[in-house]
Amino acid sequence: MYTVSVRDHFMIAHSFQGAVFGPAQRLHGATYVVDLEFRRPELDAHGMVVDIGLAADVLKTTLAALNYRNLDEETAFKGRNTTTEFLAHEIFTRIAAAIGRGDLGAAASGVESVCVTLHESHVASASYTGSVS
Repeated sequence: MYTVSVRDHFMIAHSFQGAVFGPAQRLHGATYVVDLEFRRPELDAHGMVVDIGLAADVLKTTLAALNYRNLDEETAFKGRNTTTEFLAHEIFTRIAAAIGRGDLGAAASGVESVCVTLHESHVASASYTGSVS
């Protein structure tokens, strides 16, 4: 399996519901470093997994919709705990949609899966991997 990864970051504020979250029930901020990995079994006709420039642009655009937001105030997330795991899946869903729209070019149609990893610190991260074919 071939892979190509790009990286970016975004900053949010949010709070969690439930005693299991302890002090994180209060409003707090997080800065996530995001690794986005595209996977495919064969390279395209140009010898690429995806165009790295387009991949970086799509990730930046995707994260811009979340950056500097209080997720507690976002209609799409009302009543949800926007945990790192939840956000990894949310970003995956948006990236998969971008691939489907052709935002990464026609060659990206050969991408079989995408992995989104959110690093919430230098010692903790969460990922979501899913099929896009």
